[in-house]
Amino acid sequence: MPEVSEFVAVRRHDGGVAELVLDRPKAMNAVSTQMARAIGSACASLAADASVRVVVVSSTAERAFCVGADLKERNSLSDAELVRQRPTTRGAYGGVLELPMPTIAAVHGFALGGGFELALACDVIVADETAVVGLPEVSVGVIPGGGGTQLLPRRVGAARAAELIFTARRVEAAEALALGLVDSVVAAGTDREAALALAGRMAANSPVGLRAAKRALRLGHGMDLAAGLEIEDAAWRTVAFSADRAEGVAAFNEKRRPEWPGM
Repeated sequence: MPEVSEFVAVRRHDGGVAELVLDRPKAMNAVSTQMARAIGSACASLAADASVRVVVVSSTAERAFCVGADLKERNSLSDAELVRQRPTTRGAYGGVLELPMPTIAAVHGFALGGGFELALACDVIVADETAVVGLPEVSVGVIPGGGGTQLLPRRVGAARAAELIFTARRVEAAEALALGLVDSVVAAGTDREAALALAGRMAANSPVGLRAAKRALRLGHGMDLAAGLEIEDAAWRTVAFSADRAEGVAAFNEKRRPEWPGM
């Protein structure tokens, strides 16, 4: 059974896959204060659940993954209210970014501003042919505030990120794939199915190994090689003496599928 709160649901699938569902379809998942709070809460719950091996972030809105901040709500906020809202907003984007297990965004339709930043916070982005992505914040007098100025250059390089952010342009699926803004493009309407299938392939592997590999990838990014190798070694040590490592080696030698203890 899904765990449902207003605007967000968590669905559990076989094999340790969980789905974080953005569920404000009438507003194309525009992120209000209440929705941001729900995303942050759901992420905290998923992060603490050792049975979850991979998370897919998906959308119930027909025409969008997420269109970003709820500008109607923003227009009603005073400066003081906007300052008070900021930690809640950061908690939503940070919650996705800090999930300790691999995360996959299933994107269709519009993924703009904060919506694209939610996707960028994931490790892999699967988009369908209808996807349109971008960070248009400067066109409304702000800047990306959900990690976009930091996450986008890590994906596509500083110059490409600068061009995309400074022009505020929207990028359709084929170009997004060519530029590295998304990692794969699938047939229209199949993004969720493809993301869940990919999640299943990931989740078949060691839960301990998945989390350690993600930690090494995230922490080592941008480090010089020597520092990165030290980060990798520290992550390796967390798995080298684990029950998962023992089971993996035994299963390989016994020519059977491993039954991961997850510790």
